[in-house]
Amino acid sequence: MQIFKTLLRVRHYEMDALGHVNNAVYQNYLEQAAIEHSEHLGLTFDVYREVGGVFVMRRVEIDYLRPAVAGDTLEVTTWVKEMRGTRVYRQYEIRKQNQEDLLVTAEALWVWVDAKTMRPRPIPDMLLEKFLQIRTSVDRKDF
Repeated sequence: MQIFKTLLRVRHYEMDALGHVNNAVYQNYLEQAAIEHSEHLGLTFDVYREVGGVFVMRRVEIDYLRPAVAGDTLEVTTWVKEMRGTRVYRQYEIRKQNQEDLLVTAEALWVWVDAKTMRPRPIPDMLLEKFLQIRTSVDRKDF
């Protein structure tokens, strides 16, 4: 499994009435981490446009464990748990930078859809190979 990490700084306008990151904002953090992971693999929106599709988040389950506040730097970790057919199951963990305690855990179901019809279709082989090739090479280094 290839793990991808990115850092995001919490902005003041993302706070709720209690002075914590608004729960809805965490979904933006998850989407941003997935986009950056994809770009890290060379899979930009231009590549997706060339193959005629895009990943869309269909479902997300988020567990809020601890709050974050404006000025915190968050480490968002993500990895692909499963990828087959039209679907990708992606896991997430969010922590404050350099801390062990989890703030959020999440799992999202992403679906590959045709860019014109927005209907699900099988993930193109080229995308599967990019994700799986990277995952395999990382796994080999661990042994």
